[in-house]
Amino acid sequence: MLSAQIEKTTQKGLCTMNELSVSEVLDLLKTAESFAAGAVWKPERQLFVANLFFEPSTRTRFSFEVAERRLGLEVLQFDGQHASTQKGESLYDTARTLESIGASALVIRHRQDAYFHELKGLSVPIINAGDGCGNHPTQSLLDLLTIKQEFSSFSGLHVVIAGDLAHSRVARSNADILTRLGARVSVAGPIEWMGEFTDTYTHVSMDEAARQADVLMMLRVQHERHDGNALFSKEAYHQAYGLTEQREALMAKQSIIMHPAPVNRDVEIASVLVECKRSRIYKQSANGVAVRMAVLKRALA
Repeated sequence: MLSAQIEKTTQKGLCTMNELSVSEVLDLLKTAESFAAGAVWKPERQLFVANLFFEPSTRTRFSFEVAERRLGLEVLQFDGQHASTQKGESLYDTARTLESIGASALVIRHRQDAYFHELKGLSVPIINAGDGCGNHPTQSLLDLLTIKQEFSSFSGLHVVIAGDLAHSRVARSNADILTRLGARVSVAGPIEWMGEFTDTYTHVSMDEAARQADVLMMLRVQHERHDGNALFSKEAYHQAYGLTEQREALMAKQSIIMHPAPVNRDVEIASVLVECKRSRIYKQSANGVAVRMAVLKRALA
């Protein structure tokens, strides 16, 4: 019975945005838009989905859970503090066990870059909810949906991704697909936090970013991924690389502010701007449910 359940899944997992063609991205956005508008889809049989979060998460974890419940899926919540991984069990063995007891898809967030390469022997779809500094494909899709709702098209838009790019799986997932969709991507922030991005994308100052961007995509400073030795002043960072009220005043009338959250208020963005008229931060969170419903339907239909 369980084998039959597994065989019936399509194995259309999602680990990186690079594995999606432009047409597949647009199809997922179309499906997400239909879910956001109230469309309903339920699997024909009882299906279990396991959520394995090895890193802290609020938005992504609960967004997946709401999406799963709206699709009528049974949710298996993995508790890393009381699981066999505390006894030394590998990620593969944990995932293989959940597959064997009937999970039809695995949603995984893990601190290790590209952890999914270790799971290639599994038969069930793997949906990447974030891997280290590598990829965050469902965040990318919800960002794309938010931009599409605002501008209808990506072609010709100038998107500036600003902040801690070197440690950002959001930036890594978004930059290439936005370019493939026809947008112009630039980067801003401390040059020592640009990583490989300046090899491909133009680096602009934060004042230039504010003046030029249709979409100003701010990123969180990921202190947990730094070595902990660098001196860091919140006030100095905010003045040099943050979106201050003065910079927001430079932005064009139609431009919008995005941030994957959680937001460090008065560091990346002035606190008063988090919910300002041009901010789409909570819209992004809302879109996460519809996008994850679309990704789960693609994996299980």
